[in-house]
Amino acid sequence: MHSPHDPYVRVRDAREHNLKGVDVDVPRDVVAVFTGVSGSGKSSLAFGTVYAEAQRRYFESVAPYARRLIHQVGAPKVGEITGLPPAVSLQQRRAAPTSRSSVGTVTNLSNSLRMLFSRAGEYPPGAERMDSDAFSPNTAAGACPECHGLGRVHRTTEELLVPDPALSIRDGAIAAWPGAWQGKNLRDVLGALGYDVDRPWRELPAAEREWILFTDEQPVVTVHPVRDAGRIQRPYQGTYMSARRYVMKTFSDSRSATLRAKAERFLTSTPCPVCGGGRLRAESLAVTVGGRTIAELAALPLTELAGVLPTGGETAKVLTGDLLSRITPVVELGLGYLSLDRPTPTLSAGELQRLRLATQLRSGLFGVVYVLDEPSAGLHPADTEALLTVLERLKAAGNSVFVVEHQLAVVRGADWIVDVGPLAGEHGGRVLYSGPVAGLAEVAGSATARHLFDRSPAPVREARVPGGTVTVGPVTRHNLRGVTADFPLGVLTAVTGVSGSGKSTLVGEITEDLPGVGRLVSVDQRPIGRTPRSNLATYTGLFDVVRKVFAATDQARERGYGVGRFSFNVAGGRCETCQGEGFVSVELLFLPSTYAPCPDCGGARYNPATLEVAYRGRNIAEVLDLTVEEAAEFFADTPAVARSLAALLDVGLGYLRLGQPATELSGGEAQRIKLASELQRGRRSHTLYLLDEPTTGLHPADVEVLMRQLHGLVDAGHTVVVVEHDMAVVAGADHVIDLGPGGGDAGGRIVAAGPPGEVACADGSATAPYLDQALDGGTRR
Repeated sequence: MHSPHDPYVRVRDAREHNLKGVDVDVPRDVVAVFTGVSGSGKSSLAFGTVYAEAQRRYFESVAPYARRLIHQVGAPKVGEITGLPPAVSLQQRRAAPTSRSSVGTVTNLSNSLRMLFSRAGEYPPGAERMDSDAFSPNTAAGACPECHGLGRVHRTTEELLVPDPALSIRDGAIAAWPGAWQGKNLRDVLGALGYDVDRPWRELPAAEREWILFTDEQPVVTVHPVRDAGRIQRPYQGTYMSARRYVMKTFSDSRSATLRAKAERFLTSTPCPVCGGGRLRAESLAVTVGGRTIAELAALPLTELAGVLPTGGETAKVLTGDLLSRITPVVELGLGYLSLDRPTPTLSAGELQRLRLATQLRSGLFGVVYVLDEPSAGLHPADTEALLTVLERLKAAGNSVFVVEHQLAVVRGADWIVDVGPLAGEHGGRVLYSGPVAGLAEVAGSATARHLFDRSPAPVREARVPGGTVTVGPVTRHNLRGVTADFPLGVLTAVTGVSGSGKSTLVGEITEDLPGVGRLVSVDQRPIGRTPRSNLATYTGLFDVVRKVFAATDQARERGYGVGRFSFNVAGGRCETCQGEGFVSVELLFLPSTYAPCPDCGGARYNPATLEVAYRGRNIAEVLDLTVEEAAEFFADTPAVARSLAALLDVGLGYLRLGQPATELSGGEAQRIKLASELQRGRRSHTLYLLDEPTTGLHPADVEVLMRQLHGLVDAGHTVVVVEHDMAVVAGADHVIDLGPGGGDAGGRIVAAGPPGEVACADGSATAPYLDQALDGGTRR
């Protein structure tokens, strides 16, 4: 029996995901890192086991009624855990934040500032004091009625909607209209309303042009479609929608990022004429603190804001003290250049992660275990030093810090390391080593040890000769001010710089319209699907071929089963009890709902009749359960399947199961699946590949596999541009564009550009010293 003051968290028989009955002891009051290749099981141990059990125990102490209101994770598969304190988790949030979310809302600084204006603001004579809600653009009490608290209004013009007035409506004059049937329908409705759709746009009377583009009317008319040969088209009731109305509706309501982006091309965004961009009602903007409105204070960089807050009066003193104590950790983490009104979607992943860390730092908790998911993700090596200081401060405050991490600088700075492996998926799930960092050097089978203690210089590769350039700019957006950059074609270019220096903004300006680009493929880390119904096989198109293989078997033909019979997403072949999910939710009232395998299909997703059809001794459910590695062997003589599987093996994803739900994949895995889908296509014409931090979430061993593929693309005549913080990757690039020198207003310009060796010697570059070390072998990642 361990004492209640056991200095270790002791895990026994952990079996979550691919963990193979793991036993491990991790000391408390240290910074402990969990390492291992992607998919090895380190997150299953840190989050799926340790954090999940801590959260479960906490909920045990919560009143049963309240428990139902909180989202709970299920109980982890583990024998027992002793010595476990309460836990706080800080995971990578992959969901895109909205434009109403800002630096102020993420850090809670906005709440404190609004309270300052409500309680200690200078009001106009005779004005009533207002509640703090009146100073928020996100509430009905505070938002400007014209722009609904957004600060900007979207307008459109005839020039934007009709770029070529020489065309007729039938020939596509109204560029803003949708394509395909919907666009044809609007054109037919206009014709039925009596408008001439064959006359050049510029020859139509001004009043008609105005009505067609801008009317708010939505008349309904009977449309008699022109009959196509061999097709009978009956008359129907068509509703007209003006071009402006269509664009505004698509921009505000569509869930498709592509459709929203298309609609945005036909809009201009200008500061709201009523609030002047202040986002608030006139009454709220009439209140000041130190002669400034809340909108003016929210627009100041945090370092400047800290210097202008009032100190007079008891109430103001208390509220100012609270604001300063919240601003201090944000500034310490190198984010003093941000303003409170900066929208969250414009922040880099590194900035957002550090803002959340700063909020935790301010909370002053004691005696808890912080479980952090790759806090170095998206951080430049210079920013990583500030992160290590923060982790040490959390530890010094009497907490345990458990970090899932790939960044070797963070691993070296830890007190303890738990290395999981040796490989991924079925070939991982074991603890290879748990102890002080230096001791890992003795572990032969560890991929982490190989990279952590390797001091050899970066391999010398002959630089490729560019075959032309793509010029971007001048770009004036966010913190970029008239920046022009040349991206060489036919080589691998790395874009570097500290977090917030403008890298993603610059690269985001590369479009297919630029001369020399050709085909553009952007590979990001967004999920490949949001439900368990989307999986590796469905996303890559592999499942279509596998279903055809099953439908072509003698057994399926005899029974008249088509391809649809082998889909678990449609009625027919799927198990109707679980609707093809494979599991059912069991409501346990006051305990967390739990998921149990479907009682009818046992998790197979299909009905018994479908499962009777076999191909080479396996039914469709058993094939979906194969790993990519096993499936490559099973389908070796089916070229269409083999090609997809070979591409997945090439990017190091052999350990994933074909039916692995998209919701179980990490951002790094999702990005590599997208890359594999791209690799399996026959690429004839020149393609420019754009990857934003492709090594985020990847172990150095996985980075090697990924970079082999990217260099292979360049060798095949394509161009690759990566936004990157990993100096081992930058050292292997042909060309480097370094932005900076700092973040925010202190960045936004090109500090150096050229081969890695040249940039490593550049004065005033935050990247140069780290790149120089990587080229020398002084440090890797």
